[in-house]
Amino acid sequence: MTERRVVVTGMGCVTPLGNDLPTFWSNLVAGKNGIGPITKFDTTDFKAKLAAEVRDFDPKLYMEKPQILHSDLYAQLAMAAAVQAMEDSGLAGTLPGERIGVYVGSGIGGIQTFEAEHAKLLNKGPRRVSAYFIPMMIANIASSMIAIRYGCMGPAMPAVTACASGSNAIGEALRVVRHGYADAMICGGAEATVTPLAAAGFCNMQALSTSEDPNAASLPFDARRGGFVMGEGSGILVLEEYEHAKARGAKIYGEVCGYGSTNDAHHITAPHPEGAGGARAMADALREAGYTGDELVYVNAHGTGTHLNDAIETMALKKAFGEEKAKGLLISSTKSMTGHMLGAAGAVEAIASLKALEEGVVPPTINLLEADPDCDLNYVPGTAVQAPVTLALSNSLGFGGHNACLTFRKL
Repeated sequence: MTERRVVVTGMGCVTPLGNDLPTFWSNLVAGKNGIGPITKFDTTDFKAKLAAEVRDFDPKLYMEKPQILHSDLYAQLAMAAAVQAMEDSGLAGTLPGERIGVYVGSGIGGIQTFEAEHAKLLNKGPRRVSAYFIPMMIANIASSMIAIRYGCMGPAMPAVTACASGSNAIGEALRVVRHGYADAMICGGAEATVTPLAAAGFCNMQALSTSEDPNAASLPFDARRGGFVMGEGSGILVLEEYEHAKARGAKIYGEVCGYGSTNDAHHITAPHPEGAGGARAMADALREAGYTGDELVYVNAHGTGTHLNDAIETMALKKAFGEEKAKGLLISSTKSMTGHMLGAAGAVEAIASLKALEEGVVPPTINLLEADPDCDLNYVPGTAVQAPVTLALSNSLGFGGHNACLTFRKL
């Protein structure tokens, strides 16, 4: 089977740094911190007090009122980013619905709905639980809603691989288009887990930073790091077969040229101590991309700010690229600004990677002040740098040992 080239022709996002692509990118490059005190619930009894919340989001800009009432916030965020991406791409009306699919990932799905309806069950009885509870909660419904909105009758499903969900959704969508099962895919991830139950769960597994200083909480690759900060948001990309995109004169952000997907087969939350799975995912994605070793590469690291992840991801980068080549990489963790958006992280970080290629600017890792001997590569600390990068790598390493790596090339 002939493998077709796949490009990105539309992007949209809702993030703690802005509710559209231009705002998100300008704040990312400026090193703005999207982390602050949690406003969605009382944190008095919680060790973690901070999150990277989406602010001033208005779903009415993208959805009718009945649809808003019958959908969880994570699905509303996904729809908003999808509408932005489709408007950006100009794809609508250029392909029959049978040739367009939707893959949107979410690590958890409608947990806000779950908590609200469970409270109704306990306090008011079973008759008060919403008839829409199940479709509002399940993790596939964002893909379904977007497919309905745009008449997409190709493959439509979620990727549910924890923190790798958004990246896996994009990678699997790449394969769908590459091998001819569709000509375009709407893909990415969405998450809305700044809730009491999610915060309690992450706190009690000691995954979250307990710092109350927004500038000393999400600290990827810093010796002071002590856990991640929960974020929320969505990122959606339109992937399109290259010849179709070129024929219709579409704007092309870059080519999706590689994808690696592996599992550590080691532990439900901890990464493999030698970074074997992550290194293999990167190596697979680089091989697909035709990496020669002579290119200037930007890596958007998973970079959660946990003790294990950052040291082991550094180790995995050295294994994938080789010790010497790894020293020449430009690496940053945008989670230092957005927090960890879980199932949306990989998609939003893919967008950041594509913009870095397009603009020739590498966003920084902010608040990286104290070097860790186990994290000894160039993480672009503090300030964005101008750099003519030609290949970008985006890493997502999720609970359950799921590793996903995407590569993008500037055309």
